Amino acid sequence: MEKLSAQRIRPFLTGTIGKELQVYQVIDSTNTAAKLLAKNGAPHGAVVIAAQQTAGRGRQGRIFYSPPDAGLYLSIILRPHISAEESLLITPAAAVAVARAIAHTTGVQVQIKWVNDLYYQGKKLCGILTESALDGYGGVAYAVLGIGINLLNKNFPPELQEIATSLAAAGTQPDRNLLAAAILSEFDKIYVHLEDKEFLEEYRSRSCVIGKQVALVYGEKQQTVMVHAIDDHANLVVSGTDGVPFLVGCGEVSLKGDWK
Repeated sequence: MEKLSAQRIRPFLTGTIGKELQVYQVIDSTNTAAKLLAKNGAPHGAVVIAAQQTAGRGRQGRIFYSPPDAGLYLSIILRPHISAEESLLITPAAAVAVARAIAHTTGVQVQIKWVNDLYYQGKKLCGILTESALDGYGGVAYAVLGIGINLLNKNFPPELQEIATSLAAAGTQPDRNLLAAAILSEFDKIYVHLEDKEFLEEYRSRSCVIGKQVALVYGEKQQTVMVHAIDDHANLVVSGTDGVPFLVGCGEVSLKGDWK
């Protein structure tokens, strides 16, 4: 697989995100590095990219499997002038951007599992983690958007073998530099109009949970719900066994094949 290089990424960027770019072959966590940079004043749009993470992190403190030369891992520093509530749109916006970038560079169409995973043929291909720091005035001082994509099937550990996949399994092996540039450029296009929420139409059209019965997991609790829609704040509209609809803005959902 080709070596990650800032010199090969920069010529293909079409927006301002990624103009300040740090590329590593190995790092503990791109999100950890980006958060430190953000705390030290790094500008909006600065990016950390790596070919391998030794301590990659997912949601709920989970480990994000990031072996050498098998994936693409990047984190974007954002300094949004929006409320904390509006910042919740960053993750679904990123999901649409990555889906577009994958389609443009490989032709592969992927689905989105609310709120932060991309799926291909029922298995997880990409995870997204957004971590924010509040400014004390109801706004966001900065946010770090982390994206990890499986490019090759490379000895997934036993607990992931039945639920994870890669672009190689979809019959393609994209140039990591071109894919990274496409992700940054597509996200830039959406982010500058984030508050218009136009991307949510595509987010809904790519959803693999709308119209499905799923397990809703929040904390130690789990219940079976039917997903009816995704509203304009990226909340799920669901109903339980009593048929009464309600909104879900946090937690996780598992498709039937993912249930533990």
